[in-house]
Amino acid sequence: MRFRLEPTPTQEAALLEYCSHARYVWNLACEQHQHWRPGRASAPSYVEQCRQLTEARKEFAWLAAGSQTVQQQAVRDFAQAMAGFFAGTHRRPTWRKMGVHEGFRIVGRRGAHWDVRRLSRRVGQVRIPKVGWVRFRWSRHVPGQAKSFRVNRDRAGRWHVCFAVIPPPMEEPGTGDVVGVDRGVAVSAALSTGELLSVPGLRETEAERLLRLQRRLTRAKPGSRRRACVKLAIGRIKARQTDRRKDWVEQTSTRLARRFDLIRVEDLKIKSMVRSARGTIAAPGRNVRAKAGLNRSIHAAGWGQLVTRLEQKASGRVEKINPAYTSQICHVCGHCAAENRESQAVFRCRACGHTDHADVNAAKNIAAGRAVTARGALQPLGGAVNREPQPVLSSVQGTGLESPAFRRGRTSMRPPM
Repeated sequence: MRFRLEPTPTQEAALLEYCSHARYVWNLACEQHQHWRPGRASAPSYVEQCRQLTEARKEFAWLAAGSQTVQQQAVRDFAQAMAGFFAGTHRRPTWRKMGVHEGFRIVGRRGAHWDVRRLSRRVGQVRIPKVGWVRFRWSRHVPGQAKSFRVNRDRAGRWHVCFAVIPPPMEEPGTGDVVGVDRGVAVSAALSTGELLSVPGLRETEAERLLRLQRRLTRAKPGSRRRACVKLAIGRIKARQTDRRKDWVEQTSTRLARRFDLIRVEDLKIKSMVRSARGTIAAPGRNVRAKAGLNRSIHAAGWGQLVTRLEQKASGRVEKINPAYTSQICHVCGHCAAENRESQAVFRCRACGHTDHADVNAAKNIAAGRAVTARGALQPLGGAVNREPQPVLSSVQGTGLESPAFRRGRTSMRPPM
């Protein structure tokens, strides 16, 4: 749970110093582990790194002026990150960069009430070692079960305090309703109910100002104060865009978790979809700029964030459906053909003449659990993909696909051989 921190100029200078200390200790630990090679002695353990940190604080006054709690917690966080890497659950921890990774973590000894207090209806205070009580906006209730919090600074220069707590999942409404969510670029999320939801982006004036600032940044001298001011202005616009996307994801996921018992989404491999098309010198890619623009649009639509928040809020009620040919199947008759989708927004079935919004039609197929294998066979609801070669359907008469039961996605009937 994140809150907006409002430090004084003196407190902000101390917090920046803490961020640099935590980043310095983290990078030293990262260097020790990256220096290891087969045949060399093992990298220092967490206990050994804590002993080295104590000796370094005795030798260097600038390091001793900082908080030992912050520095030792950075070593502990790095040890946990390496444990996650060796366990195969996380990526290998990498270097932290100034201006990008500005933050540190504090672990309380007696819970959140030990270092958090409320002053008024909208103002609270959090106690940071050697800094004192720092104000933050009390926008909602601070969880009492939080044992640690993290202080960070984003690229827009804003400070936040994040309390580590896992909220319980939302209860299902019990109506039995099922919804399908089709994610796209033009329409961020299309629901099987016919709703079209889009992430609010930058306004036209904001986009024009961002373009002017980016051009000004290319002319600024590296390391100059002018370049730092331009980067801060760009960061504020980018932060505004990110805040709008996160707010849309939170509101949309909450609304879906409260309205429907079962939520079905496409099982998209987003990491592979946003892979760069640049290629290599020997084999350069094609349409690199167009692919880069598409990748930016996918990230701006918040595909991964939406599904992640749905799985957290509606735990156990999110199903991932094979996305194969869901945009080419007619929801009414089940006819699958590439010609059914006339354009990005228009779907017109060549067999029965059904017309619908293309994304809504795909969302209805997702809600019914429909997909088509690579060889054209209709995948049964809730079953495995049929790999047997079967012809692509050109008509639905006499196949049983026109039955109302199949339209509701409650049968596993396959087309005849």
